[in-house]
Amino acid sequence: MTLKKYLISTSRLNKKLIVLSCDFFCICIATFFALVLSNVDISEISQEEILRLLWLPFFCVFVFWYLGVYKSIVRYIDFSVVRIIARAILFVFLFNLVAFYIYRFINEKLLGLTIKNIISVEAWIAGLITFSFLVIVSRLIAYFYFSETKSEKRVVIYGAGSAGIQLASALRVSSEMQPVAFVDSDKVLHGTFLGGIKVLDPKKLQKLCSRGKVDEVLIAMPSASRFHLKNLLKEIEAYSVKVRILPGLAALAQGKVTVSDLKEVDVMDLLGRTEVEANQSLIDRNIQDKVVLITGAGGSIGSEISRQVSKNGAKKLILLDANEFALYSIKNEIQIMSPNIDVYSILGSVTDRNRITEVCKTFKVQTVYHAAAYKHVPLVEENPFEAVFNNIFGTKVCAESAIESNVETFVLISTDKAVRPTNIMGATKRFAELILQALSQKTSTKMIMVRFGNVLGSSGSAIPLFQEQIKSGGPVTVTHPDVVRYFMSIPEAAELVLQAGAMGEGGDVFLLDMGEPVKVFELAKRLISLSGMELIDENNPDGDIKIEFTGLRPGEKLYEELLIGENASETEHKRIFKAKEDHLSQEKLDLYIESLREAKNNGDIEALKTIFQEVVAGFKQQKIVDVLHLQKN
Repeated sequence: MTLKKYLISTSRLNKKLIVLSCDFFCICIATFFALVLSNVDISEISQEEILRLLWLPFFCVFVFWYLGVYKSIVRYIDFSVVRIIARAILFVFLFNLVAFYIYRFINEKLLGLTIKNIISVEAWIAGLITFSFLVIVSRLIAYFYFSETKSEKRVVIYGAGSAGIQLASALRVSSEMQPVAFVDSDKVLHGTFLGGIKVLDPKKLQKLCSRGKVDEVLIAMPSASRFHLKNLLKEIEAYSVKVRILPGLAALAQGKVTVSDLKEVDVMDLLGRTEVEANQSLIDRNIQDKVVLITGAGGSIGSEISRQVSKNGAKKLILLDANEFALYSIKNEIQIMSPNIDVYSILGSVTDRNRITEVCKTFKVQTVYHAAAYKHVPLVEENPFEAVFNNIFGTKVCAESAIESNVETFVLISTDKAVRPTNIMGATKRFAELILQALSQKTSTKMIMVRFGNVLGSSGSAIPLFQEQIKSGGPVTVTHPDVVRYFMSIPEAAELVLQAGAMGEGGDVFLLDMGEPVKVFELAKRLISLSGMELIDENNPDGDIKIEFTGLRPGEKLYEELLIGENASETEHKRIFKAKEDHLSQEKLDLYIESLREAKNNGDIEALKTIFQEVVAGFKQQKIVDVLHLQKN
């Protein structure tokens, strides 16, 4: 074992005693230097004077121990340590000065003895400076000797504000990263040093990256808007360097910045979508002091709606799901997050009429958010009748149970794939909308539908798949170079659903403003660049990772729509629109439902397609990929 490793591994008490011995030696040297400056002949010093001189180093290390000087770890020295040492030295100096004059007064005035100064005033000051210098230098030597100078990654911190400075301080005690520079757009800071790290103009970042002197860029700008962050990422992505970001101000409010706070670049950072402040009165309308039932509560959207309902003062929260682990997980999370709310977990299927009706009547449910559905397009294409049973008959069962139980509001979570669908999933969701529109004509229960596009991070979403593929070295798989999608975060979508559900009068279809559509191919390229990798293409055959096009999956469209007709009107919320769309009568819809039931019982996929073509506006299915149908034929 080397001396360095031995000293680091020794006990804390031993380390304190080693530093104490070093300080004792330093003050002895400083005292000897003061004696030399005072022209004192050491051989002529009396026994009483020797005791006075020996008192100083022993008293000094005692005061250092008492004031906590030896509690500091020399590997992590900073200005606070220097401040503690300076305070301790000042105390020793003043105490000794006062003690000497008291000792002199007692001896000369009371005992009649003459006490002479061994060391002159000038020598005392020189000795004090020498001791201070030796103590601080000894700490610096120990700091450079014991600290790890070799880090795995060299990083540039973008943002020389307080968050950036705190991050740099945190990185100093980390062996993972070594900050080599700050980058900031403030021209006043250019060329200055913060904690020994130079602040550079953002234009110089490209040069550092191209020379291979930077492994990562850490963005430490927690107060930056999403729009500003989007532009910043667009600038950096051309350098093919990995980027990580400190979270926003709210996430940092609880304490200091740490290395663990850094997060990977999120798709929402790339999109630059600004979330609109919620209208609390709309959220409260269907939730506060109400009994709320959420079907599909363990799913991506259902679980987020559950979280937000629990935070907004519901009287009781009933979570229903067929997946026992998902149900257990979300109930456990809500009980920890909102311990004061009455939360109940119901294991069951939305197709079980008796179960749903019993739940609604027993709990006297007032608001239902129906999020339970099969939504994964390729799987639903392969198992169409399960989607028919769950998405169509399940919605019918839940809606009719709600009406029978005098539920005030029933909100269906729909999808943009319900508009002119080219797949079974979209067709079943549009059929579910038609059921609610028909039922709303004869009931006081408000039947509301809310349509929106892709949510980031949901089960089956492409973005988490991209990120996983990039981590594993690729290839990244994109269905088509021209495929376009809308994107929204799950929390924003759930919040808008709660607000839209409160605005309906019955039979209303609400559309969420999804922002600008995004080319999935371009999104994949940006994620690759901001992960510090280069795309393999014709212009760069020696890159790190390639994108493969797998072709559109059965039932998949190049682009999605939210509106069937052209009749969309504004509402009291700027991100929510109301659609006025055609619907079928209850009598006519009942006939089609019976035909659906017959087609399902017979496994007749051709009859299913015919029904959808007659009922669902714009339905066009490319080919049949039902697993059982293909096996039979």
